[in-house]
Amino acid sequence: MRPERPHVDLYVDRDRPGCWIARDPAGRFWLVPAGDRGWDRRQPYTPEEDARLESVPGHYGYLLGIAG
Repeated sequence: MRPERPHVDLYVDRDRPGCWIARDPAGRFWLVPAGDRGWDRRQPYTPEEDARLESVPGHYGYLLGIAG
């Protein structure tokens, strides 16, 4: 049985190719590397004032091991 992952909102930051940005239900942002088990390798992320975050449909969360 796979452990359940939290629902998160997904974004991309065009200035950080190869990574996704996730916001968890508590409002914290995470830098999630692309690839296998990305959610397990996430790092805290603080968006800069001029960050260009673009929303991504939640169903892409499966690419990172995140429940959508």
